[in-house]
Amino acid sequence: MASPVDTSVKHAYSSMAGALPINGTAGAFISALDAFLVNGWGSKAVDSAVISNGVCRLSFASGKSAAEIHAVIAVAGASPAALNGEQRVTAVSNAWVEFKTDLPDGAVTGSISFKMAPLGWEKVFAGTNKAVYRPLDPRGTRPFVRIDDSHPTIARVQMFESMIDVDTGSGLAPSISGGYYWAKSSAAPGSALYWLMIGDSRGFYLCNAPYESSSAASQNGYAVNIKYVGDLIASKSGDAWSAFLSGSVVSTWYDTSGDVFATGNNAGLTLQRASHGLGSSIICDKATWGNLGMSGLAGGMGVFPARADNSLRLCAITIFDGLRANGPRGELPGALHCPQTGLSSVIGQDVRFRDGSGDFAGKTLLSIWGGNLSANYDQGVAFFDAKGPWRAD
Repeated sequence: MASPVDTSVKHAYSSMAGALPINGTAGAFISALDAFLVNGWGSKAVDSAVISNGVCRLSFASGKSAAEIHAVIAVAGASPAALNGEQRVTAVSNAWVEFKTDLPDGAVTGSISFKMAPLGWEKVFAGTNKAVYRPLDPRGTRPFVRIDDSHPTIARVQMFESMIDVDTGSGLAPSISGGYYWAKSSAAPGSALYWLMIGDSRGFYLCNAPYESSSAASQNGYAVNIKYVGDLIASKSGDAWSAFLSGSVVSTWYDTSGDVFATGNNAGLTLQRASHGLGSSIICDKATWGNLGMSGLAGGMGVFPARADNSLRLCAITIFDGLRANGPRGELPGALHCPQTGLSSVIGQDVRFRDGSGDFAGKTLLSIWGGNLSANYDQGVAFFDAKGPWRAD
């Protein structure tokens, strides 16, 4: 690996320079997924580069790049060649980006460029406003994820165990005809909407605000909805059917079923198969420590900060093997639920980063406002491990 730090977890959000818009236009979501999952985006030519005291600076005079602090870029064309590949950004300005390196001090030569690094998935089939994506990582279950982006305001999402073209496959999840709904916009064509995507080589989250707005801070009290598709951190080693998909069960843009940080019921939560591997996809329950409501809002573990130690409490989100009576199947990777209330006024709405402490020492936490999509009132806050790795295998 080119970088001395882990680069497996990557994120992008709509306020990054040159980020592709998600709005009420057919095909807009697929264009954004192509960039985030497969191709990368925001290519930037580098004028000069130097390594000093364990830090490489790439300089350019062509204006602000897409890269922001903590993002992962892919460097190409550099000499020494060991500098090429994925690097996690530690500092940015309008004229340069920096990242850590173990290479010795000195000038860097070559026809150097960088772009936002893709997640490491492939696009296996495509049609008019349709696409099928699949993780390349051989350690995972590698589900086929079909996106139908034909409708201006709503995308349809399904998983398949196998596929022969963009419309035909077997081992469908969920059993709902057409799949779950992932809302893009409250109106067509609409303006560019606020979104965050974060994931690794085996799964990713989409956090987006269907209510028209370019940033969470200008949402006027309307939050983002958070969906996930990909592998769980499975309780059972070698679990071949632990791919998970969440989404809304109805086409209404403000529906919050399937939001992995919100509702406590099982609407919009599907596993590829039960742990025994028999049959087809199953609806599954989820739970968190002390709370079944929205992260950072419902407050099953009291108010933030805790009176005794001023602490912020975070916990994993457990997915069950169907009903709770069947026991846990695994956890959602990288997602951290807060069972306290009162966070939004302190933490804020937009993407924010903060250093972890205690059990999360050495981690960088990313937070974003989540909750109700159609009401202007106090919302919750969802957290992610922004650097990873999310998985031990």
